[in-house]
Amino acid sequence: MKIVYYENDDILFIEFTTGEIVRDESVSWNVNIGYTAEGIGEMTILDARKLGIYPVQVEQVVADAA
Repeated sequence: MKIVYYENDDILFIEFTTGEIVRDESVSWNVNIGYTAEGIGEMTILDARKLGIYPVQVEQVVADAA
């Protein structure tokens, strides 16, 4: 997985797999999803910081040892 933020353009690019993109789909004006033969390969989000999507916040959940 690779996450790249292009600050000058306010674009967040998330690559889930390096497989060949076989289909692109625009979910809305600012979100594009690239599909591989196996599923989602990448996402591109425009105006990511402006919309509050970037910086990405990752939560870690620790399981109880009970």
